[in-house]
Amino acid sequence: MRSILRTAVVAAAALGATVLGAPAAGAAEEPTERRGATVQSTVGYDVSHPQCGQTLPDDAAFAVIGVNGGIATTENRCLADQWEWANESSGAVPAQPRAQLYVNTANPGEVREQVTTWPRLGVNRYGVCDGDNSAACSYEYGVDRAENDVRIVLDTLGDASPGAGDIAVESRADLVGLRWWLDVETMNTWQTDGAAAQRNNRATLEGMTDHLESVGGRVGLYSTGYQWGEIVGDVPSWSSLHGLDSWLAGARSLSGAVANCSDAPLVDGGRVIMTQYVEDDLDHNHSCVAAALSAPATTAPATSAPATTAPSTTTPATTAPASTTPTSAGASG
Repeated sequence: MRSILRTAVVAAAALGATVLGAPAAGAAEEPTERRGATVQSTVGYDVSHPQCGQTLPDDAAFAVIGVNGGIATTENRCLADQWEWANESSGAVPAQPRAQLYVNTANPGEVREQVTTWPRLGVNRYGVCDGDNSAACSYEYGVDRAENDVRIVLDTLGDASPGAGDIAVESRADLVGLRWWLDVETMNTWQTDGAAAQRNNRATLEGMTDHLESVGGRVGLYSTGYQWGEIVGDVPSWSSLHGLDSWLAGARSLSGAVANCSDAPLVDGGRVIMTQYVEDDLDHNHSCVAAALSAPATTAPATSAPATTAPSTTTPATTAPASTTPTSAGASG
């Protein structure tokens, strides 16, 4: 896992090196639970484009599949096959849907001349996007990326023929209740120039969250506390990221993953509901909760306390920006 923020889009295109979707070798066993005469594994896995064509474990209790091909603007060419595999998960952990999705995230505002997807117009809670490197355009970029992720999922999985009991995604109605994780890692392209950069990065994730929730998705955050602090920093209570649940990376063993369940969530108001660990070069996941989840807790510890003093001129006000209807215009492909 890298600890230095990248600002070059070309550097961010190095595929296959992210924590999510590390190359697979073999599966290790997590503690099992007995259901009648059947012993079922409670281990989960996450896979993506690096596992294309590889034999995947047959003991998954749940699985998280990458929509993208390593960076936010690309597509996982094995999404359909891996989604079919995820649907074969046992569902032995009621708190975790058998098949879930994760998407790559980024904000190339500081190098927007090098990309074709930076928005040129739009209106949202941060104001008017005019193509500049602003919170308003960062939010529009997030909306655009989430719209593209939804399109990928519907185009790719909509033509599949789900079997009995499969989690079908054939229309927008099937997106309701689907769990999406935002993969927030320093090895992708992020803005880096202090508090204003963190505000813009947060705005991008807010745009993604708002769009995915608008189609009925259940959004969570994947990162480590360090990487989240570097990229996003503190999250105000009015942000749409506030209260989202966390999937924490960073453990190298099952015991480490279990211990990480006690760590603070990435944002205040959320819960740590899953932790990741790597074994035999394959991403494994441990559920921090066994029973089906109820409504989020009203209070929870945060990685750091939100600011209580007035912000500088480079950060938004402590109250929510005036809300206006967001648009999806701006991405040129």
